[in-house]
Amino acid sequence: MGLSAAAIKQGLDAVAAREPGIARALELAGYPEPRIRDRGHVTMMRTIVGQQVSVAAAASMWNKFEAFAGPHFAPDHVLGADFDTLRACGLSRQKQGYMRSLCELVAGGTLDFDGLPQDDEEAIARLTQIKGIGRWSAEIYLLFAEGRPDIWPAGDLAVQAGLAKLLNLPERPSEKATRELAEAWRPHRGATAIFTWHCYNNPAL
Repeated sequence: MGLSAAAIKQGLDAVAAREPGIARALELAGYPEPRIRDRGHVTMMRTIVGQQVSVAAAASMWNKFEAFAGPHFAPDHVLGADFDTLRACGLSRQKQGYMRSLCELVAGGTLDFDGLPQDDEEAIARLTQIKGIGRWSAEIYLLFAEGRPDIWPAGDLAVQAGLAKLLNLPERPSEKATRELAEAWRPHRGATAIFTWHCYNNPAL
C-alpha cells in the first residue's frame, strides 16, 4: 500500500512549514491524490512490461499477458512458459529476460516482497538484483507499493521539473542537485515527490 491521503497531508504540512515555495504551491494546487499499487511480484512485473514503451502499448501487452498468466500468477507459471508463448503477448526477448530474472529470484527465495529490508537503501539494492530494474523503478515500487515515507526518486525528470517550478529555479536541477535540495525535507520526501508530480503540469501554478 502506498502513502495514504492522511500521510501525504501530514508529510507535506511538515515540509511546507520549512519550505515557503511548497507552502505557496499547496495553497494553489491543493494536496495530491494517493498513488497506490499492490505489494508483490505482480506489480514489479507490470513495471517491466511498461518500460520504454507507450502507455497504450504497455496496456495491450499486459492485457495479453494477464489473459495467459492470470491476474495473480505464480512465478513458476512464467518460468514454465516458452519464448513463443510470451512473444505472443508482445513481449520482446529483453523483456522476457527481465521477467524471468524476477521470477527466478522470487521462486528461489532470494527475493521476498513481503520481507524487504526496512532500510530503504538496502531494499533498493535487493530490488535492483532483478535484471532491468534500476534505482528509479525500485524507488517507485517502494513509494507506491510499500508507502515508504522518505523515498525520493531524484533521477525522475518530472520530479526535477516539478521541483524547479516549486522552488522557482532557473532550470531543471540535476539528479545530484535534486537529491541535495531535498535533504532538509527528511523524513517526508515521499509525500514531496508525489507533490512534485502533482505540480509538474498543474495549471494552477
